[in-house]
Amino acid sequence: MSNKREREKRRDERLAAETQVDTQDRRKKLLQMGAGAVFLVVVVIAALIVISASSSDGGDASNVKDAAAVEQELSGIPQDGLLLGDPNAPVELVEFGDLQCPVCKANSEEALPAVIEGQVAQGQAKISFRNFIVISAQSELAGAAALAAGEQGRGWNYVNLFYRNQGKEGSGYADDEFLTAIAKAAGVKDIDKWNQDRNSAKVKGEVQKTNAEASRLGFEGTPSFAIKGPSTDGLELLGNLSSSNEIEAAIDAAS
Repeated sequence: MSNKREREKRRDERLAAETQVDTQDRRKKLLQMGAGAVFLVVVVIAALIVISASSSDGGDASNVKDAAAVEQELSGIPQDGLLLGDPNAPVELVEFGDLQCPVCKANSEEALPAVIEGQVAQGQAKISFRNFIVISAQSELAGAAALAAGEQGRGWNYVNLFYRNQGKEGSGYADDEFLTAIAKAAGVKDIDKWNQDRNSAKVKGEVQKTNAEASRLGFEGTPSFAIKGPSTDGLELLGNLSSSNEIEAAIDAAS
């Protein structure tokens, strides 16, 4: 082989080697850039999760939200204790709920508003809220607080506003400070009377009574529903209803 061919061969080998090195370097840089981008995305997602969690945790006595929205939702609808709607409405929907229950919160915000705006506001049905304690001892205190608010015609405002500001389950947020903040935001005028009522034997006994009723009916979780109307055989059990369509259909069937 001539020297020229040997030089050309070595040159080709050198170029091939350099090309391979360049390709490996580019691949390495691309992988590093990709890893960096993935890391950045992970950081951003983690930050968004933290922000979302901090903004939706609730349970903050110093920052009670949505009082005006709850007031608007219930405006013009009669309240008597924890009964919402025309007392002469032919159908009574009974909800057994725990104010600290996240599923009850979702039901209150997603399913019941359409029912309240429609069949309850139109006088076809009324809704009775009854305490069923399944979360913790604080739920019993919250239930008594709602009943005491009902003594001043603000029971459903209290229930709905509590749900809108519900804290993380098991965090201990539902203390006296939080319960009082909800009462004030719900429009309870006489806080001294509200304090007396929620600590009274009468109100505490009512919580225990409805709690025992739910157990006697065989309910095991919240929210659980029952209904009574012209087409029912007394109080009929419905169990869990998760949508406004289900609730509205049950009311129509009981009418």
